[in-house]
Amino acid sequence: MDTAIARSRLETMLAEADRSIRVLRGEHPERELSASDAGADLYDSDRVQAALDSLGRHRAGVLAALERIEEGTYGQCQGCGEQVPEGRLEARPDAARCVTCQSKHDRAMR
Repeated sequence: MDTAIARSRLETMLAEADRSIRVLRGEHPERELSASDAGADLYDSDRVQAALDSLGRHRAGVLAALERIEEGTYGQCQGCGEQVPEGRLEARPDAARCVTCQSKHDRAMR
């Protein structure tokens, strides 16, 4: 994938992640709870925190991909060192590994 196109897509992804994070943080500011709202708000707060955690991981992956562009290693699998297939990078511009290495990485993380 052309790095200029990848950079543009990654920058768009980063802006979208930042916007989503701001929305989630803005919609659920810390506030005083009444006893009747405490259970519902705790559940809602857990969901919001899970979404923020997921967005944070996604954002970190996008930033890492932008850094790989700067370093000249974008598109090189961080597992085996081979080129990540073009189709994978088109589908996931933030992909750091080929499908085989990503599967191995995911299994190791469980």
